[in-house]
Amino acid sequence: MKQLSTATARYPRLAALQGWLVRRELGPALIVAVFLLLLPLSTPRVVLSDEIQYFSYLRSLYFDGNLDFRNEYQHFADIGLAFDDPAVFNALLREDERNPNPETGLLRNVAPVGSALLWAPGFVLADVVVQLANVFGANIPRDGFSRPYILAVCMMSALYALLGLLLTYRITRRYVGDFAATLATLSVFLASPLIFYTFIAMPWSHANGFFLFALFLWLWGGGRGQESGGRRAGAIGQEPRTENQYRNIAPVAGGHLLRARQAQRPLWMWLLLGFVGGLMVLTREQLGLLLIIPALEGVVAYCGMLRRHEWARAATLFSKHLAFLVALLITLLPQLAAYQVLNGRPAPAATVGDKFRFAAVGPFDVLLSPHFFDTLLHPAHGAFLWSPVIAIGLLGLCWLGRKDALLAGLLLIGFLCQTYINGAFGTTWHLSRAFGFRRLIECTPIFVLGLAALIEWLRPRLGSWPLLLVAAALVYWNLGLIAQWTIIRTEMRAGLIWDGMLRYQFLEVPGQVVGKLRVLLFDRCKLVTNQTC
Repeated sequence: MKQLSTATARYPRLAALQGWLVRRELGPALIVAVFLLLLPLSTPRVVLSDEIQYFSYLRSLYFDGNLDFRNEYQHFADIGLAFDDPAVFNALLREDERNPNPETGLLRNVAPVGSALLWAPGFVLADVVVQLANVFGANIPRDGFSRPYILAVCMMSALYALLGLLLTYRITRRYVGDFAATLATLSVFLASPLIFYTFIAMPWSHANGFFLFALFLWLWGGGRGQESGGRRAGAIGQEPRTENQYRNIAPVAGGHLLRARQAQRPLWMWLLLGFVGGLMVLTREQLGLLLIIPALEGVVAYCGMLRRHEWARAATLFSKHLAFLVALLITLLPQLAAYQVLNGRPAPAATVGDKFRFAAVGPFDVLLSPHFFDTLLHPAHGAFLWSPVIAIGLLGLCWLGRKDALLAGLLLIGFLCQTYINGAFGTTWHLSRAFGFRRLIECTPIFVLGLAALIEWLRPRLGSWPLLLVAAALVYWNLGLIAQWTIIRTEMRAGLIWDGMLRYQFLEVPGQVVGKLRVLLFDRCKLVTNQTC
Protein backbone atom coordinates (compact mmCIF):
# COMPACT_ATOMS: atom_id res chain seq x y z
CA MET A 1 0.00 0.00 0.00
CA LYS A 2 2.87 2.32 0.86
CA GLN A 3 4.49 1.59 -2.50
CA LEU A 4 1.23 2.42 -4.28
CA SER A 5 0.96 5.73 -2.41
CA THR A 6 4.56 6.58 -3.30
CA ALA A 7 3.92 5.71 -6.95
CA THR A 8 0.81 7.87 -7.17
CA ALA A 9 2.67 10.74 -5.53
CA ARG A 10 5.41 10.50 -8.13
CA TYR A 11 3.08 10.07 -11.08
CA PRO A 12 0.17 12.53 -11.00
CA ARG A 13 -1.57 10.83 -13.93
CA LEU A 14 -1.63 7.54 -12.04
CA ALA A 15 -3.08 9.37 -9.05
CA ALA A 16 -5.76 10.91 -11.24
CA LEU A 17 -6.62 7.50 -12.67
CA GLN A 18 -6.87 6.00 -9.20
CA GLY A 19 -9.14 8.83 -8.10
CA TRP A 20 -11.35 8.36 -11.14
CA LEU A 21 -11.69 4.65 -10.42
CA VAL A 22 -12.77 5.41 -6.85
CA ARG A 23 -15.34 7.99 -7.98
CA ARG A 24 -16.50 6.26 -11.15
CA GLU A 25 -20.19 6.15 -12.02
CA LEU A 26 -21.28 3.12 -13.99
CA GLY A 27 -24.95 4.12 -14.10
CA PRO A 28 -25.01 6.23 -17.29
CA ALA A 29 -22.99 3.65 -19.21
CA LEU A 30 -25.26 0.81 -18.08
CA ILE A 31 -28.40 2.77 -18.95
CA VAL A 32 -27.09 3.54 -22.43
CA ALA A 33 -25.94 -0.06 -22.91
CA VAL A 34 -29.37 -1.48 -21.98
CA PHE A 35 -31.06 1.02 -24.26
CA LEU A 36 -28.81 0.19 -27.22
CA LEU A 37 -29.21 -3.53 -26.60
CA LEU A 38 -33.00 -3.24 -26.85
CA LEU A 39 -33.17 -0.68 -29.66
CA PRO A 40 -32.78 -3.26 -32.49
CA LEU A 41 -35.98 -4.91 -31.20
CA SER A 42 -38.01 -1.72 -31.72
CA THR A 43 -40.96 -1.47 -34.11
CA PRO A 44 -40.89 2.02 -35.69
CA ARG A 45 -44.30 2.63 -37.27
CA VAL A 46 -47.22 5.08 -37.27
CA VAL A 47 -50.50 3.23 -37.46
CA LEU A 48 -52.91 3.98 -34.59
CA SER A 49 -55.25 6.96 -34.45
CA ASP A 50 -53.48 8.77 -31.59
CA GLU A 51 -50.09 8.30 -33.27
CA ILE A 52 -51.48 9.59 -36.55
CA GLN A 53 -52.86 12.74 -34.94
CA TYR A 54 -49.50 13.55 -33.30
CA PHE A 55 -47.68 12.88 -36.57
CA SER A 56 -50.14 14.77 -38.80
CA TYR A 57 -49.31 18.14 -37.24
CA LEU A 58 -45.69 17.77 -38.30
CA ARG A 59 -46.25 16.31 -41.74
CA SER A 60 -49.05 18.72 -42.70
CA LEU A 61 -47.27 21.87 -41.54
CA TYR A 62 -43.95 20.90 -43.11
CA PHE A 63 -45.19 19.66 -46.48
CA ASP A 64 -48.58 21.33 -46.94
CA GLY A 65 -48.20 24.45 -44.83
CA ASN A 66 -51.64 24.03 -43.25
CA LEU A 67 -53.62 22.13 -40.63
CA ASP A 68 -55.92 20.33 -43.05
CA PHE A 69 -55.26 16.71 -42.10
CA ARG A 70 -57.53 14.99 -44.60
CA ASN A 71 -54.71 13.68 -46.78
CA GLU A 72 -52.72 12.45 -43.77
CA TYR A 73 -55.73 10.69 -42.26
CA GLN A 74 -56.69 9.21 -45.62
CA HIS A 75 -53.17 7.86 -46.18
CA PHE A 76 -53.15 5.91 -42.93
CA ALA A 77 -56.82 4.93 -43.21
CA ASP A 78 -56.11 3.36 -46.61
CA ILE A 79 -53.32 1.28 -45.06
CA GLY A 80 -55.70 0.02 -42.43
CA LEU A 81 -58.49 -0.71 -44.90
CA ALA A 82 -56.04 -2.72 -47.02
CA PHE A 83 -55.76 -5.06 -44.03
CA ASP A 84 -59.52 -4.97 -43.36
CA ASP A 85 -59.00 -2.67 -40.37
CA PRO A 86 -61.35 0.37 -40.43
CA ALA A 87 -60.26 1.69 -36.99
CA VAL A 88 -58.39 4.74 -38.31
CA PHE A 89 -61.15 5.61 -40.78
CA ASN A 90 -63.82 5.35 -38.08
CA ALA A 91 -61.81 7.39 -35.58
CA LEU A 92 -60.62 10.20 -37.83
CA LEU A 93 -62.56 10.35 -41.10
CA ARG A 94 -66.08 9.25 -40.27
CA GLU A 95 -68.33 12.29 -40.39
CA ASP A 96 -70.61 13.28 -37.52
CA GLU A 97 -72.09 16.51 -36.17
CA ARG A 98 -68.62 17.64 -34.99
CA ASN A 99 -66.34 16.21 -37.65
CA PRO A 100 -65.49 18.10 -39.79
CA ASN A 101 -65.85 21.07 -37.49
CA PRO A 102 -68.94 23.00 -38.69
CA GLU A 103 -67.21 26.34 -38.03
CA THR A 104 -63.93 25.68 -39.83
CA GLY A 105 -64.66 22.74 -42.11
CA LEU A 106 -61.51 21.00 -40.86
CA LEU A 107 -61.20 17.51 -39.45
CA ARG A 108 -60.62 17.36 -35.73
CA ASN A 109 -57.30 16.61 -34.08
CA VAL A 110 -57.51 16.12 -30.32
CA ALA A 111 -53.75 15.64 -29.92
CA PRO A 112 -51.57 18.56 -28.77
CA VAL A 113 -48.72 19.88 -30.89
CA GLY A 114 -45.83 19.29 -28.49
CA SER A 115 -44.70 15.93 -29.85
CA ALA A 116 -44.60 17.30 -33.39
CA LEU A 117 -42.35 20.15 -32.20
CA LEU A 118 -40.03 17.73 -30.41
CA TRP A 119 -39.87 15.40 -33.42
CA ALA A 120 -39.25 18.23 -35.89
CA PRO A 121 -35.40 18.12 -35.82
CA GLY A 122 -35.37 14.45 -36.76
CA PHE A 123 -38.08 14.90 -39.37
CA VAL A 124 -36.22 17.76 -41.05
CA LEU A 125 -32.99 15.77 -40.98
CA ALA A 126 -34.79 12.83 -42.59
CA ASP A 127 -36.03 15.14 -45.35
CA VAL A 128 -32.50 16.37 -45.99
CA VAL A 129 -31.24 12.78 -46.15
CA VAL A 130 -34.02 11.82 -48.58
CA GLN A 131 -33.17 14.70 -50.90
CA LEU A 132 -29.46 13.89 -50.82
CA ALA A 133 -30.13 10.20 -51.40
CA ASN A 134 -32.38 11.01 -54.36
CA VAL A 135 -29.61 13.11 -55.92
CA PHE A 136 -27.63 9.87 -56.11
CA GLY A 137 -30.55 7.93 -57.58
CA ALA A 138 -32.18 6.43 -54.49
CA ASN A 139 -35.71 7.37 -55.65
CA ILE A 140 -37.19 7.58 -52.13
CA PRO A 141 -40.63 9.27 -52.06
CA ARG A 142 -40.21 12.76 -50.59
CA ASP A 143 -43.72 12.90 -49.22
CA GLY A 144 -43.38 12.79 -45.44
CA PHE A 145 -44.87 9.29 -45.35
CA SER A 146 -42.00 7.13 -46.60
CA ARG A 147 -39.84 5.05 -44.34
CA PRO A 148 -37.13 7.61 -43.45
CA TYR A 149 -39.72 10.05 -42.05
CA ILE A 150 -41.49 7.42 -39.97
CA LEU A 151 -38.18 6.08 -38.71
CA ALA A 152 -36.98 9.57 -37.77
CA VAL A 153 -40.06 10.34 -35.70
CA CYS A 154 -39.95 7.03 -33.85
CA MET A 155 -36.24 7.26 -33.14
CA MET A 156 -36.67 10.79 -31.81
CA SER A 157 -39.16 9.44 -29.27
CA ALA A 158 -36.71 6.70 -28.29
CA LEU A 159 -33.95 9.29 -27.94
CA TYR A 160 -36.11 11.39 -25.63
CA ALA A 161 -36.80 8.32 -23.51
CA LEU A 162 -33.04 7.74 -23.17
CA LEU A 163 -32.42 11.39 -22.27
CA GLY A 164 -35.21 11.19 -19.71
CA LEU A 165 -33.60 8.12 -18.13
CA LEU A 166 -30.21 9.83 -17.91
CA LEU A 167 -31.73 12.97 -16.41
CA THR A 168 -33.70 10.90 -13.91
CA TYR A 169 -30.54 9.06 -12.92
CA ARG A 170 -28.74 12.39 -12.47
CA ILE A 171 -31.54 13.77 -10.29
CA THR A 172 -31.51 10.61 -8.18
CA ARG A 173 -27.73 10.78 -7.71
CA ARG A 174 -28.23 13.94 -5.69
CA TYR A 175 -29.66 11.73 -2.94
CA VAL A 176 -28.27 8.22 -3.30
CA GLY A 177 -25.22 6.39 -4.57
CA ASP A 178 -24.56 4.98 -8.01
CA PHE A 179 -25.85 1.48 -7.24
CA ALA A 180 -29.23 2.63 -5.94
CA ALA A 181 -29.70 5.24 -8.66
CA THR A 182 -28.79 2.82 -11.44
CA LEU A 183 -30.87 -0.08 -10.15
CA ALA A 184 -33.90 2.15 -9.53
CA THR A 185 -33.71 3.82 -12.95
CA LEU A 186 -33.35 0.58 -14.89
CA SER A 187 -35.94 -1.25 -12.76
CA VAL A 188 -38.66 1.35 -13.34
CA PHE A 189 -37.75 1.59 -17.02
CA LEU A 190 -37.89 -2.17 -17.63
CA ALA A 191 -40.70 -3.00 -15.18
CA SER A 192 -43.21 -0.32 -16.25
CA PRO A 193 -45.05 0.62 -19.47
CA LEU A 194 -42.23 3.03 -20.33
CA ILE A 195 -40.28 0.30 -22.10
CA PHE A 196 -43.34 -0.56 -24.22
CA TYR A 197 -43.83 3.06 -25.29
CA THR A 198 -40.12 3.44 -25.98
CA PHE A 199 -39.60 0.47 -28.30
CA ILE A 200 -43.00 -0.90 -29.38
CA ALA A 201 -45.59 1.91 -29.45
CA MET A 202 -42.97 4.50 -30.32
CA PRO A 203 -44.73 7.57 -31.85
CA TRP A 204 -46.88 8.33 -28.80
CA SER A 205 -46.34 11.32 -26.56
CA HIS A 206 -45.37 9.45 -23.39
CA ALA A 207 -41.61 9.20 -23.94
CA ASN A 208 -41.57 12.88 -24.89
CA GLY A 209 -43.59 13.89 -21.83
CA PHE A 210 -41.37 11.79 -19.55
CA PHE A 211 -38.28 13.52 -20.90
CA LEU A 212 -39.77 16.98 -20.38
CA PHE A 213 -40.85 16.28 -16.79
CA ALA A 214 -37.41 14.83 -16.01
CA LEU A 215 -35.82 17.93 -17.55
CA PHE A 216 -38.13 20.18 -15.54
CA LEU A 217 -37.27 18.40 -12.26
CA TRP A 218 -33.57 18.47 -13.08
CA LEU A 219 -33.67 22.23 -13.67
CA TRP A 220 -36.02 22.99 -10.80
CA GLY A 221 -34.05 20.89 -8.31
CA GLY A 222 -30.66 22.34 -9.22
CA GLY A 223 -30.21 23.50 -5.64
CA ARG A 224 -31.31 20.24 -4.07
CA GLY A 225 -29.32 17.53 -2.40
CA GLN A 226 -27.41 19.76 0.04
CA GLU A 227 -25.27 18.33 2.81
CA SER A 228 -25.45 19.78 6.26
CA GLY A 229 -22.22 21.65 5.42
CA GLY A 230 -23.95 23.44 2.57
CA ARG A 231 -22.16 21.91 -0.46
CA ARG A 232 -24.42 20.70 -3.24
CA ALA A 233 -24.19 17.15 -4.47
CA GLY A 234 -23.85 16.76 -8.19
CA ALA A 235 -22.99 20.41 -8.82
CA ILE A 236 -20.80 21.11 -11.83
CA GLY A 237 -17.15 20.93 -10.92
CA GLN A 238 -17.80 19.16 -7.60
CA GLU A 239 -16.48 15.67 -7.03
CA PRO A 240 -19.22 13.04 -6.58
CA ARG A 241 -19.77 11.55 -3.18
CA THR A 242 -18.79 8.00 -2.42
CA GLU A 243 -21.47 5.42 -1.59
CA ASN A 244 -20.81 5.71 2.15
CA GLN A 245 -21.09 9.49 2.05
CA TYR A 246 -24.58 9.21 0.55
CA ARG A 247 -25.68 7.01 3.42
CA ASN A 248 -24.60 9.67 5.90
CA ILE A 249 -26.43 12.65 4.38
CA ALA A 250 -28.08 14.45 7.24
CA PRO A 251 -31.71 15.47 6.82
CA VAL A 252 -32.05 19.20 6.33
CA ALA A 253 -34.69 21.55 7.62
CA GLY A 254 -37.30 22.07 4.94
CA GLY A 255 -37.70 25.79 5.53
CA HIS A 256 -33.97 26.56 5.47
CA LEU A 257 -33.39 24.49 2.34
CA LEU A 258 -36.44 26.00 0.66
CA ARG A 259 -35.11 29.52 1.10
CA ALA A 260 -31.77 28.42 -0.32
CA ARG A 261 -33.43 26.86 -3.36
CA GLN A 262 -35.48 29.94 -4.09
CA ALA A 263 -32.45 32.20 -3.82
CA GLN A 264 -30.36 29.98 -6.07
CA ARG A 265 -32.72 30.28 -9.04
CA PRO A 266 -31.89 33.36 -11.10
CA LEU A 267 -34.37 35.02 -13.41
CA TRP A 268 -33.11 33.15 -16.48
CA MET A 269 -33.73 29.84 -14.70
CA TRP A 270 -37.36 30.78 -14.01
CA LEU A 271 -37.79 31.73 -17.67
CA LEU A 272 -36.32 28.40 -18.74
CA LEU A 273 -38.57 26.54 -16.31
CA GLY A 274 -41.57 28.37 -17.77
CA PHE A 275 -40.53 27.33 -21.27
CA VAL A 276 -40.07 23.67 -20.32
CA GLY A 277 -43.30 23.71 -18.33
CA GLY A 278 -45.09 25.07 -21.38
CA LEU A 279 -43.64 22.29 -23.53
CA MET A 280 -44.95 19.77 -20.99
CA VAL A 281 -48.46 21.14 -21.46
CA LEU A 282 -48.03 21.26 -25.24
CA THR A 283 -47.04 17.59 -25.22
CA ARG A 284 -49.68 16.26 -22.84
CA GLU A 285 -52.17 18.74 -21.40
CA GLN A 286 -52.59 16.86 -18.12
CA LEU A 287 -48.89 17.36 -17.37
CA GLY A 288 -49.81 20.92 -16.51
CA LEU A 289 -51.02 19.53 -13.19
CA LEU A 290 -47.43 18.61 -12.35
CA LEU A 291 -46.69 22.33 -12.19
CA ILE A 292 -48.42 22.20 -8.82
CA ILE A 293 -45.00 21.08 -7.54
CA PRO A 294 -43.26 24.48 -8.00
CA ALA A 295 -46.53 26.27 -7.21
CA LEU A 296 -46.81 24.71 -3.75
CA GLU A 297 -43.12 25.28 -3.14
CA GLY A 298 -43.77 28.94 -3.86
CA VAL A 299 -46.70 29.04 -1.43
CA VAL A 300 -44.52 27.60 1.35
CA ALA A 301 -41.78 30.11 0.53
CA TYR A 302 -44.16 33.07 0.62
CA CYS A 303 -45.63 31.97 3.94
CA GLY A 304 -42.16 31.82 5.48
CA MET A 305 -41.08 35.17 4.06
CA LEU A 306 -44.25 36.95 5.15
CA ARG A 307 -44.01 35.45 8.62
CA ARG A 308 -40.48 36.84 8.91
CA HIS A 309 -41.50 40.17 7.29
CA GLU A 310 -39.06 39.66 4.39
CA TRP A 311 -41.03 41.90 2.06
CA ALA A 312 -38.19 42.60 -0.36
CA ARG A 313 -37.38 38.91 -0.78
CA ALA A 314 -41.05 38.12 -1.34
CA ALA A 315 -41.34 40.86 -3.97
CA THR A 316 -38.25 39.57 -5.77
CA LEU A 317 -39.59 36.02 -5.77
CA PHE A 318 -42.97 37.26 -7.00
CA SER A 319 -41.34 38.99 -9.96
CA LYS A 320 -39.54 35.75 -10.85
CA HIS A 321 -42.79 33.81 -10.63
CA LEU A 322 -44.41 36.34 -12.97
CA ALA A 323 -41.57 35.80 -15.43
CA PHE A 324 -42.18 32.04 -15.17
CA LEU A 325 -45.87 32.51 -15.99
CA VAL A 326 -45.12 34.81 -18.92
CA ALA A 327 -42.69 32.29 -20.42
CA LEU A 328 -45.23 29.51 -19.84
CA LEU A 329 -48.04 31.41 -21.59
CA ILE A 330 -45.84 32.41 -24.53
CA THR A 331 -44.86 28.77 -25.01
CA LEU A 332 -48.54 27.80 -25.15
CA LEU A 333 -49.28 30.17 -28.05
CA PRO A 334 -48.67 27.56 -30.81
CA GLN A 335 -51.30 25.30 -29.27
CA LEU A 336 -53.81 28.12 -28.91
CA ALA A 337 -53.20 29.12 -32.53
CA ALA A 338 -53.75 25.51 -33.67
CA TYR A 339 -56.99 25.34 -31.69
CA GLN A 340 -58.15 28.59 -33.30
CA VAL A 341 -57.51 27.26 -36.80
CA LEU A 342 -59.02 23.83 -36.18
CA ASN A 343 -61.95 24.68 -33.90
CA GLY A 344 -62.66 28.34 -34.52
CA ARG A 345 -61.75 29.18 -30.92
CA PRO A 346 -58.56 28.97 -28.82
CA ALA A 347 -59.77 25.88 -26.99
CA PRO A 348 -59.69 22.11 -27.60
CA ALA A 349 -62.39 20.25 -29.47
CA ALA A 350 -65.60 19.63 -27.56
CA THR A 351 -64.91 15.88 -27.62
CA VAL A 352 -62.02 16.44 -25.20
CA GLY A 353 -64.20 17.98 -22.51
CA ASP A 354 -66.83 15.30 -23.01
CA LYS A 355 -64.41 12.68 -21.69
CA PHE A 356 -64.56 14.02 -18.14
CA ARG A 357 -67.14 12.80 -15.66
CA PHE A 358 -66.66 14.53 -12.32
CA ALA A 359 -68.96 13.21 -9.60
CA ALA A 360 -70.55 15.68 -7.20
CA VAL A 361 -71.16 14.22 -3.74
CA GLY A 362 -71.54 15.31 -0.16
CA PRO A 363 -73.12 18.37 1.44
CA PHE A 364 -70.54 20.71 -0.08
CA ASP A 365 -71.00 19.35 -3.60
CA VAL A 366 -67.26 18.60 -3.86
CA LEU A 367 -65.96 17.56 -7.26
CA LEU A 368 -64.41 14.11 -7.07
CA SER A 369 -62.61 11.80 -9.41
CA PRO A 370 -64.92 8.75 -9.51
CA HIS A 371 -62.24 6.34 -10.75
CA PHE A 372 -59.36 7.58 -8.61
CA PHE A 373 -58.88 4.30 -6.75
CA ASP A 374 -59.74 2.23 -9.82
CA THR A 375 -56.80 3.87 -11.55
CA LEU A 376 -54.48 2.28 -9.01
CA LEU A 377 -56.21 -0.89 -7.79
CA HIS A 378 -58.82 -2.10 -10.30
CA PRO A 379 -58.26 -5.87 -10.83
CA ALA A 380 -58.17 -5.56 -14.61
CA HIS A 381 -56.77 -2.07 -15.11
CA GLY A 382 -55.07 -0.90 -11.91
CA ALA A 383 -51.63 0.62 -12.34
CA PHE A 384 -50.28 -1.11 -9.23
CA LEU A 385 -51.23 -4.52 -10.63
CA TRP A 386 -49.87 -3.90 -14.10
CA SER A 387 -46.65 -2.46 -12.67
CA PRO A 388 -45.98 -3.27 -8.98
CA VAL A 389 -42.74 -1.31 -9.22
CA ILE A 390 -44.86 1.86 -9.23
CA ALA A 391 -46.35 1.05 -5.82
CA ILE A 392 -42.91 0.23 -4.42
CA GLY A 393 -41.51 3.48 -5.77
CA LEU A 394 -44.28 5.48 -4.14
CA LEU A 395 -43.68 3.65 -0.86
CA GLY A 396 -40.03 4.64 -1.13
CA LEU A 397 -40.98 8.30 -0.95
CA CYS A 398 -41.21 7.74 2.80
CA TRP A 399 -37.44 7.12 2.85
CA LEU A 400 -36.79 10.00 0.48
CA GLY A 401 -38.69 12.15 2.94
CA ARG A 402 -36.06 11.44 5.57
CA LYS A 403 -33.57 13.41 3.48
CA ASP A 404 -35.93 15.95 1.91
CA ALA A 405 -39.43 15.91 3.31
CA LEU A 406 -40.61 18.81 1.16
CA LEU A 407 -39.45 17.17 -2.07
CA ALA A 408 -41.08 13.85 -1.19
CA GLY A 409 -44.35 15.54 -0.29
CA LEU A 410 -44.46 17.64 -3.45
CA LEU A 411 -43.69 14.65 -5.67
CA LEU A 412 -46.45 12.64 -4.01
CA ILE A 413 -48.92 15.47 -4.58
CA GLY A 414 -47.89 15.67 -8.23
CA PHE A 415 -48.52 11.95 -8.65
CA LEU A 416 -51.90 12.18 -6.92
CA CYS A 417 -52.93 14.98 -9.28
CA GLN A 418 -52.14 12.77 -12.28
CA THR A 419 -54.16 9.96 -10.73
CA TYR A 420 -57.01 12.35 -9.99
CA ILE A 421 -57.31 13.61 -13.54
CA ASN A 422 -57.22 10.09 -14.96
CA GLY A 423 -59.95 9.01 -12.58
CA ALA A 424 -62.08 11.86 -13.91
CA PHE A 425 -62.13 10.38 -17.42
CA GLY A 426 -65.63 8.95 -17.49
CA THR A 427 -65.37 6.42 -20.31
CA THR A 428 -61.63 6.02 -20.96
CA TRP A 429 -60.10 6.03 -17.46
CA HIS A 430 -59.29 2.31 -17.79
CA LEU A 431 -57.20 2.72 -20.97
CA SER A 432 -58.54 -0.54 -22.34
CA ARG A 433 -56.62 -1.72 -25.44
CA ALA A 434 -53.50 0.10 -24.20
CA PHE A 435 -50.60 -1.70 -22.56
CA GLY A 436 -50.34 -0.90 -18.88
CA PHE A 437 -51.28 2.39 -17.34
CA ARG A 438 -49.65 4.67 -19.86
CA ARG A 439 -51.00 7.95 -18.44
CA LEU A 440 -48.69 7.63 -15.44
CA ILE A 441 -45.52 7.09 -17.48
CA GLU A 442 -44.55 10.74 -17.17
CA CYS A 443 -44.34 10.27 -13.39
CA THR A 444 -41.37 7.92 -13.86
CA PRO A 445 -38.88 10.27 -12.09
CA ILE A 446 -41.13 10.21 -9.02
CA PHE A 447 -41.10 6.41 -8.92
CA VAL A 448 -37.35 6.24 -9.48
CA LEU A 449 -36.55 8.70 -6.70
CA GLY A 450 -38.70 6.80 -4.23
CA LEU A 451 -37.38 3.40 -5.25
CA ALA A 452 -33.77 4.59 -5.11
CA ALA A 453 -34.21 5.94 -1.58
CA LEU A 454 -35.67 2.60 -0.49
CA ILE A 455 -32.85 0.64 -2.14
CA GLU A 456 -30.26 2.86 -0.47
CA TRP A 457 -31.83 2.11 2.91
CA LEU A 458 -32.19 -1.64 2.31
CA ARG A 459 -28.79 -2.36 0.79
CA PRO A 460 -26.74 -2.19 4.03
CA ARG A 461 -29.34 -4.41 5.71
CA LEU A 462 -29.96 -7.02 3.00
CA GLY A 463 -27.02 -6.78 0.65
CA SER A 464 -27.07 -6.21 -3.10
CA TRP A 465 -28.12 -9.62 -4.42
CA PRO A 466 -31.60 -9.80 -2.84
CA LEU A 467 -32.34 -6.36 -4.28
CA LEU A 468 -31.14 -7.44 -7.72
CA LEU A 469 -33.33 -10.56 -7.56
CA VAL A 470 -36.43 -8.54 -6.63
CA ALA A 471 -35.69 -6.11 -9.46
CA ALA A 472 -35.32 -9.04 -11.88
CA ALA A 473 -38.68 -10.46 -10.76
CA LEU A 474 -40.39 -7.10 -11.34
CA VAL A 475 -38.83 -6.83 -14.79
CA TYR A 476 -39.83 -10.38 -15.69
CA TRP A 477 -43.42 -9.69 -14.62
CA ASN A 478 -43.60 -6.71 -16.97
CA LEU A 479 -41.89 -8.44 -19.90
CA GLY A 480 -44.20 -11.42 -19.47
CA LEU A 481 -47.23 -9.13 -19.65
CA ILE A 482 -45.83 -7.50 -22.79
CA ALA A 483 -45.42 -10.93 -24.39
CA GLN A 484 -48.98 -11.91 -23.45
CA TRP A 485 -50.45 -8.61 -24.62
CA THR A 486 -48.69 -8.61 -27.97
CA ILE A 487 -48.42 -12.18 -29.26
CA ILE A 488 -49.61 -14.84 -26.81
CA ARG A 489 -52.85 -13.85 -25.09
CA THR A 490 -54.10 -10.86 -27.03
CA GLU A 491 -57.49 -10.92 -25.31
CA MET A 492 -55.61 -9.39 -22.37
CA ARG A 493 -55.61 -6.10 -24.29
CA ALA A 494 -59.02 -5.52 -22.74
CA GLY A 495 -57.50 -5.81 -19.24
CA LEU A 496 -55.55 -8.14 -16.98
CA ILE A 497 -56.88 -11.70 -16.93
CA TRP A 498 -56.00 -13.39 -13.65
CA ASP A 499 -57.38 -16.79 -14.59
CA GLY A 500 -54.31 -18.79 -15.57
CA MET A 501 -52.01 -15.77 -15.13
CA LEU A 502 -49.18 -17.64 -13.41
CA ARG A 503 -49.29 -20.48 -15.93
CA TYR A 504 -49.05 -18.04 -18.80
CA GLN A 505 -46.31 -15.97 -17.18
CA PHE A 506 -44.03 -18.86 -16.25
CA LEU A 507 -44.88 -21.59 -18.77
CA GLU A 508 -46.56 -20.18 -21.88
CA VAL A 509 -44.48 -17.02 -22.21
CA PRO A 510 -41.02 -18.68 -22.16
CA GLY A 511 -42.13 -21.50 -24.45
CA GLN A 512 -43.89 -19.39 -27.05
CA VAL A 513 -41.26 -16.64 -27.06
CA VAL A 514 -38.57 -19.23 -27.78
CA GLY A 515 -40.78 -20.76 -30.47
CA LYS A 516 -41.26 -17.37 -32.14
CA LEU A 517 -37.75 -16.12 -31.55
CA ARG A 518 -36.83 -15.95 -35.23
CA VAL A 519 -39.95 -13.93 -36.04
CA LEU A 520 -39.40 -11.64 -33.04
CA LEU A 521 -35.82 -10.94 -34.07
CA PHE A 522 -36.09 -10.71 -37.84
CA ASP A 523 -39.72 -10.40 -38.99
CA ARG A 524 -41.64 -8.50 -36.33
CA CYS A 525 -43.95 -6.92 -38.91
CA LYS A 526 -45.96 -10.14 -38.88
CA LEU A 527 -46.82 -9.50 -35.25
CA VAL A 528 -48.03 -5.89 -35.37
CA THR A 529 -51.17 -4.12 -36.51
CA ASN A 530 -51.35 -3.74 -40.30
CA GLN A 531 -47.78 -5.07 -40.63
CA THR A 532 -46.42 -1.58 -41.35
CA CYS A 533 -43.19 -1.60 -39.36
